[in-house]
Amino acid sequence: MHTSRTRRLTVALSALATALIISQSAFASGGNYVIQGGTASEQATVHQALNASSFNWGIVPQQISIVITPKPTSEATQGTIWLDPSLLDSGEFSWGVVQHEYAHEVDFFLLNDTERATIQADLGAQAWCWDTPGLQHNQYGCERFASTIAWAFWQNSQNCMSPAAISGESGGMNPAAFRALIVQMLGPNAQNAPIAAGTKNAPRKATLKLR
Repeated sequence: MHTSRTRRLTVALSALATALIISQSAFASGGNYVIQGGTASEQATVHQALNASSFNWGIVPQQISIVITPKPTSEATQGTIWLDPSLLDSGEFSWGVVQHEYAHEVDFFLLNDTERATIQADLGAQAWCWDTPGLQHNQYGCERFASTIAWAFWQNSQNCMSPAAISGESGGMNPAAFRALIVQMLGPNAQNAPIAAGTKNAPRKATLKLR
């Protein structure tokens, strides 16, 4: 009896270990993050947003904390992203913003100064980021980079990060050329699958507040 129970326990643990390995492998491309706050629907929107992109968020080497809390702007610092629940409640319209903020983590953890200078020049930005004051949002390379990652790796007409939706902020480079540049810098694992075809619906209009 003891041997039978031990065998069943061993089989169960082995199955659980296999399931965990599969789960972790499937989750890697969607990013390594934990979510604090928000409803189940809002948290699901974050998962859907990151999984929709062909960018492999899993290459960011640190677990990211995503905090869902009422804020006037969505924003990111190194290791932490803040998302407004009212934005997430808009569903697919918010996906581009979620991707934009996670793209800042790509900048924080994976880019070096030489790569930032190259991206800044290629995207036509005037400075890299907010340590240079006095510029508009779309004049900073870090913001153009984040918006372009969101647009180039999720080519969908519902993407609120399209150049037409945000006054050209994500339009500094052809999407295919930008993807090629990012893969050259970060390696082939930066991109997962071919870009999915966009839907035929027109993108919604809204004022987005990003940082």
